[in-house]
Amino acid sequence: MPDSQRADARRNHARILAVAEEEVAAHGFGASLEQIARAAGVGSATVRRHFPTRRSLLEAVSRKRIEALHARAIDLAGEGDSRDALLQWLGDLVAYCVAARGLAAALSYDGTEPDPAQQNSCSATLEEAAGPLLHRAVRDGAVTPDVTIADLITMVVGIALATEHHPDPAAQADRLFRLAVAGVSPQTDRPGEIGPKLGG
Repeated sequence: MPDSQRADARRNHARILAVAEEEVAAHGFGASLEQIARAAGVGSATVRRHFPTRRSLLEAVSRKRIEALHARAIDLAGEGDSRDALLQWLGDLVAYCVAARGLAAALSYDGTEPDPAQQNSCSATLEEAAGPLLHRAVRDGAVTPDVTIADLITMVVGIALATEHHPDPAAQADRLFRLAVAGVSPQTDRPGEIGPKLGG
C-alpha cells in the first residue's frame, strides 16, 4: 500500500474513532454505524473495514478506559487490605461503566466468538489485570475460592446495564454494587465494612 493510502487510512481510522466516541457517549450500544460514517465523512464500508463488528468498535472506543483500569489494578495489587483493594477496583469499574456508555456492552457476553483482529479483548485485558487482586483476596480468605474475575465483571456489567436509564445511574449502580457485595443479610463480619466475605 502506498504511503499516501496508509496516511489516508490512518486519518480515516482516527476520524471514525473520534466520531464513534461521541456517538457511543450519546447513544451507548445503540449508536448507529451509518450515522458514524456520515459524521466522519466516509462510507459505511470504510467504517466496517476499520471496525468489522460493533463489538470491535466498542472495544476501540473503550480502549483508553480499559488501559486506565488495567493500570489501576496494578497500582492496587500490593496495597493494604486485599479485600479493600479488590473492592476499590470493582468500584472503579462500576463508575467507569456508568460514566462511559458502551463500556458495559463491550464487556458483556453476546454469544459470538471474539474478533480475531482484537487479540486482547476488553474483558480478557481486565481479567488479566485484576487476577492478582482476586488471588490475593482468596489467599487471605476474604473471597471464596470459587469466585472468578469473570464472575465479578459480569456482575458489574449487569448492574451498569440495568441502571443505564435510571434518573441517577451512578448512585443507583453504586447502591446495587454495595448490595451485591454485602448480600441481603443484615449482618456484616467487620464493623464499617461494605459487607461479608465476597461470595459468602
